[in-house]
Amino acid sequence: MRETVRRTEGWLIRQGLPQLIAGYSFAGHILPRMVPFLGLVALTGLLWPLRDELSASGRFTAVAAVLVGGVVVGVLLNRFRRPPTFPRWLASTVVVAYGIMPIVIPLLDVVIWHRASAPRLHAGAITESSADFLGAVVVFAAIFVALFQLSRLATTYGALPMLERAVRHAVQDLRNTVRLQSRALPMLLFVTLFFFFTGELWQAMDHLNWWRLSAVLALFAAVTVFAAAGRLREEIGRVEQDLSTPRLEAACRNTPLEGLPLDDLVPEGAAHPPPLNGRQVGNLLVMLASRQLVQAMVVGVWLFAFFLIVGLLVVSPETAEQWIGHPPHFSPVFPQVPSALFRNAALLAGFGSMYFAVTSMIDTENRRQFFAPILDEVEATLAVRAVYLAAVEKA
Repeated sequence: MRETVRRTEGWLIRQGLPQLIAGYSFAGHILPRMVPFLGLVALTGLLWPLRDELSASGRFTAVAAVLVGGVVVGVLLNRFRRPPTFPRWLASTVVVAYGIMPIVIPLLDVVIWHRASAPRLHAGAITESSADFLGAVVVFAAIFVALFQLSRLATTYGALPMLERAVRHAVQDLRNTVRLQSRALPMLLFVTLFFFFTGELWQAMDHLNWWRLSAVLALFAAVTVFAAAGRLREEIGRVEQDLSTPRLEAACRNTPLEGLPLDDLVPEGAAHPPPLNGRQVGNLLVMLASRQLVQAMVVGVWLFAFFLIVGLLVVSPETAEQWIGHPPHFSPVFPQVPSALFRNAALLAGFGSMYFAVTSMIDTENRRQFFAPILDEVEATLAVRAVYLAAVEKA
């Protein structure tokens, strides 16, 4: 039973839902998975004092070796179904060792600099070196704290497994692209196609650089995520949790819990797990919002391709010049294609993706086609959680 529980915890992590693990804690689950990244940051930082000692090829080799080694260690460590729980003293040792790196790295840098500059040392140089040392400590401390918090947040909510899961869903959506696009594209083209042929938009896109356009697309993505999170928070509270034994058996298929004697784990014929806490709800929201965003991005890719093809067929350079009011700027990669065409297609694809994600949660038909399957995943996951918690009690 304990082995099944551990494999189920690994399954929850791969689903991007580590918060659903019973007794999820910093020392027991988060810190052990942070160790490869923290070690990678520390080793990379220790290469800084040697920057003048190594040749360009030597620096490249050292950094590559550290990165490859860190990735290999991380992969091997994450092959464990459940990393070992760190005792308090070991967790404190890891945190302290990482915490003193912002002092150790500048100190090694000063020692190496003094050794190389010993014949030329004087009072002014020592004072300048001390000021540089304090400044370096502050800079490295800020970098190490920021990377630690980023790693903690990503590990707490299973960002990497969630990203892997999102990629799998994107591949699946691409395989089912005919079904997806046949339902999504007609509606989106009805909303966006008119704007593609407006001269004002072509004028704006001719002057807009890619950095500012990327910021606009990021804003569309943020609106999509916040809209999905707000809607999903309401939906999670209304999800019908049928936790009867037949429903639990169906949900546990193709999971480590398949084949467990549910009559022993759920003698009452239905499970009664504790309600989700705030972090668990947040983890579900992040996972589901990322699923919505990936689905919208797949739609956006095909929408971008459609506008690009339409532009190449319909909008000649002369037409683009007439709309823009002066000769358009051409793409450096495709000299015969106006840059405004690519930016126009990207902007409308981003807007169309956002519109698709929002309407898929509101419109009745789109909700049935695109949003209901996501809620079905939530129901199945909560059913697996109920059996898992019952197994934890038995173990």
